[in-house]
Amino acid sequence: MSGGTDDGGPRPGASRYLAGLGTHATISPDELVPGAYVLSIGGAEQSHVDLAAPRHVFYAYLRRIANVLDVLKPPGEPLRVLHLGAGALTLARYVQASREGSPQVAVECERELLGFVLDQLPLAPGTVLETRIGDARWELADLADRAPFDAIVLDVFSGPGAPSHLAHRDFYAEGAALLDRDGAMLVNIGDDPPLTLVRSQLAAMRTVFREVAALSEPDMFEARFPGNFVAVGLQVPWPEGWSDALIAAGPHPTELRRGVELDALAGGGQSGRRDS
Repeated sequence: MSGGTDDGGPRPGASRYLAGLGTHATISPDELVPGAYVLSIGGAEQSHVDLAAPRHVFYAYLRRIANVLDVLKPPGEPLRVLHLGAGALTLARYVQASREGSPQVAVECERELLGFVLDQLPLAPGTVLETRIGDARWELADLADRAPFDAIVLDVFSGPGAPSHLAHRDFYAEGAALLDRDGAMLVNIGDDPPLTLVRSQLAAMRTVFREVAALSEPDMFEARFPGNFVAVGLQVPWPEGWSDALIAAGPHPTELRRGVELDALAGGGQSGRRDS
């Protein structure tokens, strides 16, 4: 039975202790958006879910990831998506709302968090989502029978303390092996100036993927502000029209850089992977 209220939201003051992190997770109503809720961990906001309108993605970086998911296949066509880092399952809910019946898998290392989210913020009826508790990288080997995926979304990085076994080109190579030929690796990278993590991850992705692009606010490319980049890795040439479509989709302003435009952040040189 859900621990939420009659309208599908969490009961007042919903909280769960996360033993792995040694802190509490809470889910509370968004006072400005009726039907929406905020997941916080240790007092810091982590996720935003609009149960009344799951296609409403509040955080800018998640909206940019959602926009890439939108162009992967024609509207309404199901997507096979692997989410590494579940949070409040905002993107899984978005995919279900925009592409009903899409088969998805979510991996979360914090057992208490995933159970808390599913209890307090139930998924929409008909959602096809397999949930797994484990480390994002080590679960990849056990997901070969679910492959290929149309998209793998990695949302676990935040600053220079990122796990070294994930912030590594071997992780991207292992993930790429689970992607469909036209599939996309989508990585949220939160960082502070001088964007050391962003630079290292873009460089690592370039050794694996044929095409790598980065999406963010224009000021972020100056490496003077903290914020988030969305990195996109493809094993095929960059599709015609994607750049214009992703910039137009926002949130505004959005800048997209790829190829030599990324050299200032990722270092010179291009991808080490080419089609045979």
